[in-house]
Amino acid sequence: MASLNLVHLIGHLGRDVELRYSQAGNAVANLSVATDESYTDRDGNKVQRTEWHRVVAYGKTAENCASFLHKGSLVYVEGSLQTRKWTDQNGQDRYTTEIKAQRVQFLDRKGEWGGAQNGGQGGNQRREAGRQQESPAADYGDDVPF
Repeated sequence: MASLNLVHLIGHLGRDVELRYSQAGNAVANLSVATDESYTDRDGNKVQRTEWHRVVAYGKTAENCASFLHKGSLVYVEGSLQTRKWTDQNGQDRYTTEIKAQRVQFLDRKGEWGGAQNGGQGGNQRREAGRQQESPAADYGDDVPF
């Protein structure tokens, strides 16, 4: 029987991207992405709930994220779930589940993401984070087709 490990998220960054380099010199970016939902409970009250997701990007995608994204940026992330085991300062085994990003698209409209702060060069580079193509929001304005 086949299996599938695939995650799709659209959300806002909760903080600026944290970029570091591994001992081998590979770029690693940590993103904190918030998704939200709202519903009406049994009493008719509107309830809003936010879910936070840890996302890790590597290589050129990581560097592009660090260069062009900031707290509040809207992103589309495609990747897979990965659970890592690590040992804390007290010697206790800890586990963390995160999304290993294979694709990150920047969905903010031009001008909202602060391109002028980056020497005004972000236009084409912005669309090329990872292996992505044109942003799906580009042809639909504010209406994302999924």
